[in-house]
Amino acid sequence: MIVVSRGRPRLLKRCLTGIGQLCHRDFEIVVVADAGGVQAVDEMGWRDRVKLLRFEVPNISAARNAGLAQAAGEIVAFIDDDAVPEPSWLDHLAAPFDDRRLAATGGYVIGRNGISFQWTARGVNRLGETVALDAPGDAPFEPDPPPGFVPKTEGTNCAFRRDVLAGLGGFDPAFRYYLDETDVNLRLAAARERCVIVPGALVHHGYAASARRGADRSPRDLTEIGASTAVFLRKHAPEAVHGRAIDDLMTSQKRRLIRHMVAGGLEPCDVGRLLEGLAAGVQAGLKREIAPLVAVPPAPAPFRPFPGVMTGETLHIAGRAWQRRRLRARAADAVARGRIVTVFRFSPTALRHRTRFHHGGWWEQAGGVFGPAARDEPAFRFAGFRARVAKERARVSPVRQCR
Repeated sequence: MIVVSRGRPRLLKRCLTGIGQLCHRDFEIVVVADAGGVQAVDEMGWRDRVKLLRFEVPNISAARNAGLAQAAGEIVAFIDDDAVPEPSWLDHLAAPFDDRRLAATGGYVIGRNGISFQWTARGVNRLGETVALDAPGDAPFEPDPPPGFVPKTEGTNCAFRRDVLAGLGGFDPAFRYYLDETDVNLRLAAARERCVIVPGALVHHGYAASARRGADRSPRDLTEIGASTAVFLRKHAPEAVHGRAIDDLMTSQKRRLIRHMVAGGLEPCDVGRLLEGLAAGVQAGLKREIAPLVAVPPAPAPFRPFPGVMTGETLHIAGRAWQRRRLRARAADAVARGRIVTVFRFSPTALRHRTRFHHGGWWEQAGGVFGPAARDEPAFRFAGFRARVAKERARVSPVRQCR
């Protein structure tokens, strides 16, 4: 699997800690990172466990290609540095590749509260527009998108047959950020390659702060969104519709900025500045070189199996909100013994639940005994402490245990 990291050494450590708890027993990790990320891998003592490549160019497509060039596995999976996979993620994501005719898989992405979905099954068209796709259940399925749409995979939760992706030239470095994986989806579809969506392959994605957005997801720079959109339209859409598509982009982004301004994430003067950056990015993207893609060669070094130390055993620890220190001490001890640990820490309230992967290596769900976990649950539901723990344990166990 390939992890690209830039400017987030602490989150890279957390991501790699989660990857180190995967149930899958036959994978290698390729880390493509800046100087801070390389140092983070060294601080973890993982330099001999992974293929580590220092990469300073601010271009996620080029970085992913650099990782692809080092990956020696038959299947390559991608995850972002601000994401953490459920332990069963790779088992689910890789299983459909038993069908040799399959080229790609994509999983579901859980959002910031650690419970509700950020993205499920989607399709995308030549304008970059997306549409929700019906899922027949929890089993992997080959989508049937509406006319003009193709299956879309998310960059933080996708896998490809290496020889297919490498043969297509990997990711197009004309996309420095945004729409790079969508471009791959359209090229795969044009080559009549098959893609399967895997609902059980779950990744938690937190939208960490970067040079392009704040911790509250408010935009800081829209230049590359504009540039990548223009490149995408030039590659995939008829020229006659470019103007309308760019107008739609400007309108949708203006609405987005106003929402963040109303919420307090932006000042009124920020809106105009960001829209100017978006427009400048579009103009830059209309002129950016789109070079022919060249096949990525085989990896120069052999497959490096990750030496996992987890037993695959799971442990659930439950306690009250005020027992945080004791619960975390137990969790840290269990993780050190190679177990996959979930801590349930509930208060006698109706607080909404949140789940996160702690930097110490365990999952932690906190909230009120009477509060909702999923967004569609009632704001208050009476329950005893033990019953609520049992309910939440049953909800997470299928994805947080090894088969």
